[in-house]
Amino acid sequence: MSGAAAQRYAAALADVALERKDADGVKRDLASFVEALYSSPELRNFLDNPSLDVSLKQKAIEKITEVMRLTPAVRNFIHTVVDHQRAGMLREIEKAFRDELNARLGIAEAEVVSAHELSAAEKTELIAALTQRTGKKITANFREDKTLLGGTIARVGSTVYDGSVREKLERLREQLAGE
Repeated sequence: MSGAAAQRYAAALADVALERKDADGVKRDLASFVEALYSSPELRNFLDNPSLDVSLKQKAIEKITEVMRLTPAVRNFIHTVVDHQRAGMLREIEKAFRDELNARLGIAEAEVVSAHELSAAEKTELIAALTQRTGKKITANFREDKTLLGGTIARVGSTVYDGSVREKLERLREQLAGE
């Protein structure tokens, strides 16, 4: 149930973000608010508490979003979510929104793990290769894993592109065993 509700809220916000041609700003501001919300148990409990007057929550949201300088679309969205007592779903909504926006814009997120830090040129080359392979614009998060012997492993959605030395050695072993 909550997954479907989160998806509905995410789709509605994506409609607004694209209509206002501010997808990046809305994505950034929603992520900032969700991060602030989940870093403050007091705020989360305050907004989640159904016994508190909604007007108190709205005043608090107005002050917080003003201080954070959030876009009007995100301000209005947060008001709506709190009015409907869905503040506890904001993390799920934010992820669904990111996924929805990426799908509509033809963007895929990649998680790239490498044995050592990649240079800017290596990152650019890897992103270009993933873009060509997937046919989508790639946004990548890079991290190191010292347990890899070398190479990289990239995950785009549910697809894994394993270019690690370990995988190459395994393929070579299978090839030699088959001869």
